[in-house]
Amino acid sequence: MNCLIMRNLKLLQTLEFRDIQAPGRPQCISLRTEQSTVLIGSDHGLIEIDPVTREVKNEVSLVSEGFLPEDGSGCIVGIQDLLDQESVCMATASGDVILCNLSTCQLECVGSVASGISVMSWSPDQELVLLATGQQTLIMMTKDFEPIMEQQIHQDDFGESKFITVGWGRKETQFHGSEGRQAAFQVQMYESALPWDDHRPQVTWRGDGQFFAVSVVCPETGARKVRVWNREFALQSTSEPVAGLGPALAWKPSGSLIASTQEKPNQQDIVFFEKNGLLHGHFTLPFLKDEVKVNGLFWNADSTVLAVWLEDLQRGENCTLKTYVQLWTVGNYHWYLKQSLPFSTCGKSKLVCLMWDLVTPYRLHILCQGWHYLCYDWHWTTDRSSGDNSSDMANVAVIDGNKVLVTVFQQSVVPPPMCTYRLLLPHPVNQVMFSAHPKKSNDLAILDASNQISVYKCDDSPSVDLTVKLGAVGGNGFKVSLRTPHLEKRYKLQFENGEDQEINPLKFSLITWIQEDVFLAVSYSPSSPQSAIHHLTVAPSEADDEHRQLHISSSVTVDGVIISLCCNSKTKSVALQLAGGQILKYFWESPSLAVEPWKNPGGFPVWFPYPCTQTELAMIGGEECVLGLSDRCRFFINDTEVASNITSFAVYDEFLLLTTHSHTCQCFCLRDASFNTLHAGLSSSHVSKGESLRKVERGSRIVTVVPQDTKLILQMPRGNLEVVHHRALVLAQIRKWLDKLMFKEAFECMRKLRINLNLIHDHNPKVFLENVETFIRQIDSVNHINLFFTELKEEDVTKTMYPPPVTSAVQLSRDPDGKKVDLICDTLRVAMESINPHKYCLSILTSHVKKTTPELEIVLQKVHELQGRTPPVPDAVSAEEALKYLLLLVDVNELYDHSLGTYDFDLVLMVAEKSQKDPKEYLPFLNTLKKMETNYQRFTIDKYLKRYEKAIGHLSKCGPEYFSECLNLVKDKNLYKEALKLYPSDSQQYKDISIAYGEHLTQEHLYEPAGLVFARCGAHEKALNAFLASGSWQQALCVAAQLNLTKDQLADLGRTLAGKLVEQRKHGDAATVLEQYAKDYEEAVLLLLEGAAWEEALRLVYKYNRPDIIETNVKPSILEAQKNYMALLDSQTATFSRHKKRLLVVRELKEQAQQVNLDDEVPQGQESDLFSETSSVLSGSDMSGKYSHSNSRISARSSKNRRKAERKKHSLKEGSPLEDLALLEALNEIVQSTEKLKDEVHNILKMLFLFEFDEQGRELQKAFEDTLQLMERSLPEIWTLTHQQNSATPDPVSPGEVL
Repeated sequence: MNCLIMRNLKLLQTLEFRDIQAPGRPQCISLRTEQSTVLIGSDHGLIEIDPVTREVKNEVSLVSEGFLPEDGSGCIVGIQDLLDQESVCMATASGDVILCNLSTCQLECVGSVASGISVMSWSPDQELVLLATGQQTLIMMTKDFEPIMEQQIHQDDFGESKFITVGWGRKETQFHGSEGRQAAFQVQMYESALPWDDHRPQVTWRGDGQFFAVSVVCPETGARKVRVWNREFALQSTSEPVAGLGPALAWKPSGSLIASTQEKPNQQDIVFFEKNGLLHGHFTLPFLKDEVKVNGLFWNADSTVLAVWLEDLQRGENCTLKTYVQLWTVGNYHWYLKQSLPFSTCGKSKLVCLMWDLVTPYRLHILCQGWHYLCYDWHWTTDRSSGDNSSDMANVAVIDGNKVLVTVFQQSVVPPPMCTYRLLLPHPVNQVMFSAHPKKSNDLAILDASNQISVYKCDDSPSVDLTVKLGAVGGNGFKVSLRTPHLEKRYKLQFENGEDQEINPLKFSLITWIQEDVFLAVSYSPSSPQSAIHHLTVAPSEADDEHRQLHISSSVTVDGVIISLCCNSKTKSVALQLAGGQILKYFWESPSLAVEPWKNPGGFPVWFPYPCTQTELAMIGGEECVLGLSDRCRFFINDTEVASNITSFAVYDEFLLLTTHSHTCQCFCLRDASFNTLHAGLSSSHVSKGESLRKVERGSRIVTVVPQDTKLILQMPRGNLEVVHHRALVLAQIRKWLDKLMFKEAFECMRKLRINLNLIHDHNPKVFLENVETFIRQIDSVNHINLFFTELKEEDVTKTMYPPPVTSAVQLSRDPDGKKVDLICDTLRVAMESINPHKYCLSILTSHVKKTTPELEIVLQKVHELQGRTPPVPDAVSAEEALKYLLLLVDVNELYDHSLGTYDFDLVLMVAEKSQKDPKEYLPFLNTLKKMETNYQRFTIDKYLKRYEKAIGHLSKCGPEYFSECLNLVKDKNLYKEALKLYPSDSQQYKDISIAYGEHLTQEHLYEPAGLVFARCGAHEKALNAFLASGSWQQALCVAAQLNLTKDQLADLGRTLAGKLVEQRKHGDAATVLEQYAKDYEEAVLLLLEGAAWEEALRLVYKYNRPDIIETNVKPSILEAQKNYMALLDSQTATFSRHKKRLLVVRELKEQAQQVNLDDEVPQGQESDLFSETSSVLSGSDMSGKYSHSNSRISARSSKNRRKAERKKHSLKEGSPLEDLALLEALNEIVQSTEKLKDEVHNILKMLFLFEFDEQGRELQKAFEDTLQLMERSLPEIWTLTHQQNSATPDPVSPGEVL
């Protein structure tokens, strides 16, 4: 119930049935739920009416049957529709209990009590009926009217729940507080029943039917008592003595409390009893003592609303007496009067009875004496202001009797009954409406029970309004910076028919303040299912501002019952919802005041499938749409249901916010949204959607959204309010601030809500970098600028953490080098140095430190400059403060090392003193350094800091005596390249370093680079050895020429080189070396024949005129090669055919296994034994999952094991996993290797033709063509389209390429 405290009861619709044609006077009412009809008992009998069609369906006379007297003195004390028996049970005051079958209009007297019946009450489950007789007894019967028990209504015993006294002292010895000790000896005085009490018993059942309570006047004391009985008719408890206890009694359906009334010396209270008879809470009615009497109390079906029926007591002869129906709710232990309906006590409008609907919780049925029936439907609504963001204060109004509690959430967040300010009205309030004008949304109009509208305006009026009282934000001497409203004027609603107000106090509903002095209101036809929407304007003849009247200037009749009216303050559109779900568009600004169906973007009329209690208008994707939420949590946009678990929603600016049953709050941007995106977003709430979704407490409901802020106000089930900053609202507001260059507001919000500060730059880098001075001047805080620096990172947060809701079409410029942090640091540092370098000294230091490569030397230099600055500059930071701050950013040891690297010992001492280092450690070291020569000193420092490149640079300047130390350091740290730059190329030091470098390269097996280094420095012998090792025969022979070798030495060198070249399969190069340097052309020819260089071999044969070699060596080699090619082609063809055949078998098995698995749903896996070889034909997805897991297990193994596992993965072994992929790979390798034989076969065919080996040539050519044709024919079978898509093997070589 507490979740209702920020909401008001708003009238949904009114149903009237006037002047029902029936005899006699109405006395009581009951409902037939299944038939949706109303039963009315009178002094002549029973009638059944249909309120919707406004017709009398049945009329049963009890006078004609003798159950009621003809003179009209008879009385029906109770009516109950019995669903199981399809009958209506009635009890008369004379004592008859009658069953009436309305289908046949037959009457049956099922029992009679001679002493008469004062009360008939059925249990909620209709299993038991309780009768209070004229002899002050209670009779309990079953639903078949079989008596169970009869007991006296007055009992001397307390009941089974009697309290136990444990004997802790007597009453006389106990403390009695301010009453004094005499209170212990006072005799309990019982007050008699109230003067207007009818002394009739009252009976009420608990909602589950397990207990009932009876309120009776005790004959001994004359005071009322409440007794509680259980279902077995055993007395449970008796209420404690309560002075002034009234007759009204109602047990809360939820079972916790029993409501009654109590008249106190100066007030009238509604009091609550527990089941044990003890009082538990109360609230005071807004009337004085002896001013009204309470005729009845009625809880609605869900226990949230208590209806109180009051009637004025006679105070004078000329006083106009009234009857009131008041609706009360409770929240945060405070009772609110939400609705007050005044009726006249004279004539036709006098109330006879009222009751809540048993199915619809907020439907109230009222019957008046003049056969006038009223039915009111209410629903809960949050009355909140909704206007232009720049002026709206996020007001929410809560009705509390004759007070309106207004909370301005932009100023303070306090839950009712606390508020920002209270508006005091002369009469109880029934409706609150905020102005629909976008610029005046803080103004509000209040309709009270006297049909008077009071207009309060928020402007700069200096006048003090006594009807406005500050609430939780005022008092106690605090000055309130709040603009409170003042009463501007009051209007009196003018009815066309004066009778309307007396018969129906809520003649107008859904009143909307559309513009200045213009209101829209809805009324309902009392005779047909029609509604009228009225324009209420000020009567032009009214000159006196104090007594203005609103009259109906124009009206439009609508076929159907209007149940909601919503207005868009920006577009000024008005949407009407009919009870059947149809949505109408009302053109209130048009001279013709037209009403036409609301159409969706497709041009079709919009119908809500279910009536919606909350409707709003919003722009979605450029189209104005109607949003609706039913009482069953179904959410509609136009006629499309987008969700069925929505508990509340609100439209704010371009956002739609919703709370769901899954305890989430979702926020969608409507600017570029569509039905599909909203439906998809709401239907997959379990999936994380970034900034659009956040978890909230169970049962949270939206109260309002604070404009131009990030606050979303939620109502918790237990009554408290919570402020959440929804990430979507936060980021949207930050983006707006950044677009307006409001950096300070954006920074404060981001800092408070822990939004990454990189967004300030990444939102629009170009604009930020152009306005860094504005940023610095607005932030104006060294600490905040430092915080901004420390959060900088290269990541673009608009692509990772905070992607925009819709990707912008304009691509914002980014730094192409990706050095975002360096660019920001440099730009901000330049701006700070130009504004005030002394004030922003620490921020400037931070900009150096936070760069990708921290510029610590520059930072230390600037700190050192601060130390020597005199005189001090205003706003300047001392060197000590700067250094202390610097130590927070950089590790002290790292800073010490960098200070040492500046070679400035004063700076080193300054840093060392701030560190935790022991002076005994660093002072001797520094003293030793000071004694050294400058270059050697710097060499020592650089070596200590492991800056070896700098170290050898300084050491090279120390003289030749330090060269050996330098060379050792070069060798130790592999600084050969750097060292060579330090010495002239003709110096001995350069040669020594080069030789050392060459030897290093030789050890790394980089022989050719080593030979080049040796050759450059003149070490030709070392160069020759290196070139020999690398096989660089040209370089080796060049170096040999420089060494002036003899012919024999040169020939030996040639043979050595030829041997190495043959090992590398470079037969042509080896032959060239042997022919030209070793002068051995015969060996050269043999090497050429071995390498299949037939033409080059023939050239040498004819060059040296040795035709005999052709017969002895060339022809045999050619024929041998032809045989080898033939054998190779045969092997390739056989292997290819075998693999192809196996592949087709494997694929067939795979298809069979898949079909079986689909039909029988057999789990796929290697364990399946459906087929003998199906383990090799599993689906690719299963195998990929299996082997990805396998790979993860072997990832930590050695490289050898990994290669072994990779080979096993695609194994050609029959039955192995992925055998089909292995076969594809093998076939692909055969095709590629055959393609590589093209040039070789071409060359040997030329030789065979030249030497007239025609038969052998034709044989080889045919074999090669047959092999290629076999592969050409097989390719479509092997590499089908499906298997090419699924296979991970490379595409096969096209046969055309081979041919």
